[in-house]
Amino acid sequence: LSLRTRGEIDLEEAKLQHEAYVRLLRDLGLDVLELPPDENLPECPFVEDCAVVCNGIALICRPGDPNRVKEVDAIRSVLRKELDLPLAEIADPNARLDGGDVLFTGREFFVGLSKWTNEAGARAVASAFPEYPCVPIKVVEHHHLKYYVSMAGADVLCVSRSKESQEILKRIEREATYTYSTLTLQEEPAANVLYANGTLIHRSVEEIPESAVILSQKLDIPRQIVPMTELGKFSNGLTACCILVKRSRHIKSL
Repeated sequence: LSLRTRGEIDLEEAKLQHEAYVRLLRDLGLDVLELPPDENLPECPFVEDCAVVCNGIALICRPGDPNRVKEVDAIRSVLRKELDLPLAEIADPNARLDGGDVLFTGREFFVGLSKWTNEAGARAVASAFPEYPCVPIKVVEHHHLKYYVSMAGADVLCVSRSKESQEILKRIEREATYTYSTLTLQEEPAANVLYANGTLIHRSVEEIPESAVILSQKLDIPRQIVPMTELGKFSNGLTACCILVKRSRHIKSL
């Protein structure tokens, strides 16, 4: 983990949170491939922005922040050499795409049009995965799409009660090809959850006290908690620090 800071973030606590995050993923039975930190790339923990992986194909993103090109290069190398995935590159030089703006429901893609992702980027997702509907969704505020909505299980959208999250949900419901259930939480950061191996991972009770009560009452699936007080200051939260890849054979060790 490497984060430069001007006092806005507790670096040591961020490292501990990242370690807890990785440890939990391993405890859930996932093979975790960790990249070495790079002190020159302060956003390198947030790997989700660098690639979108679906059906064994990795679409290499083109983040809206040009300073993140080296991060993308590192992820491209790992996906090709360590995971042996076929890569799809974005052809349009004007396209911008952050993985944090790409929500895959298992049935279709929603791509947030944000300050980091444009319509050409959304078209790149549609081109890479033509077997799925791909719907652009306007994101007017200062976060990625998956900050406001994420997947809390099969066909379950997780959102918050914030005005922005609810407006995005309405756009999704209006444009969606399929129908989804909705899990509505109280605090805005609670909307970003990670569903992995049948377990829902969410923020700590201290961060989302009202949402934690809702989660305990409404869900009958396994839940785990990871604090995101520091890492969440500069990312979507729980989805930001990994790229989930379905694969059948053993991952090589870095």
